[in-house]
Amino acid sequence: MSYADVNGLRLWYEEHGEGRPLVLLHGGYGAVETFAPILPALARRRRVIAVDLQGHGRTADVDRPLRYESMADDVAALLRHLDLPGAEVLGYSLGGGVALRTAIQHPELVRRLVLVSTPCRRQGWYPEVLAALAGQDEQAGEQMRGTPPHQLYERIAPRPRDWPQLWAKSGALLRREYDWSPEVAALAVPTLLVFADADSISVSHMAEFYGLLGGGHRPPGAAGTARLRPLSRLAILPGLTHQEIPTTPLLPRLALPFLTHQLR
Repeated sequence: MSYADVNGLRLWYEEHGEGRPLVLLHGGYGAVETFAPILPALARRRRVIAVDLQGHGRTADVDRPLRYESMADDVAALLRHLDLPGAEVLGYSLGGGVALRTAIQHPELVRRLVLVSTPCRRQGWYPEVLAALAGQDEQAGEQMRGTPPHQLYERIAPRPRDWPQLWAKSGALLRREYDWSPEVAALAVPTLLVFADADSISVSHMAEFYGLLGGGHRPPGAAGTARLRPLSRLAILPGLTHQEIPTTPLLPRLALPFLTHQLR
């Protein structure tokens, strides 16, 4: 458990277990603790490197906006700092966007990718969710004081007084339009998409995202052979919401076989 000095940022990371490296990236207003319920299962098979992103958890904020692209550069710098080319990366929600940008911007560093409840364009969120994201600001952060995310932040953040600033910067990030569809369509990294069936992302976008990765266009060939199957995979987990999916034991049961099996 340590800090890495990367890109002018003291980036907190923790290591658990042994084996092929797997980087975990949490969602908005979270920290490495987001994955606590599933970390033991992952660490039994992987050298897990869990990261607190800029302004989150134990990583203090710096004088720059929150951007998926810059946080992806931070993750890439950490992988180089640890001399870990060819790592696997699993990101949830905000962390999923960072994981996707890491694979797009630094494909040589990412062996396989697991994106959990993550769209590839902003309009993939339901309109009601977009409206809620647009309203995130310092005032909303003040209203969240006393909630479990705030209690965790108060306990572990180097500067707990930065809580309103985190909400202001996060809101600015979440109001920015983006569409990474062309870059996703060109992505060569095998990717597992995982969503909840009651997610904050529309089911139509889940299918669209998978289609950009080569899935859902044709049957797999005679007798289900792998000849026409895409390298990427899609999973929609039943009975779960966007908030529940990063802690379900189903997630490591899906992710580990995908990360382990030989792709043809």
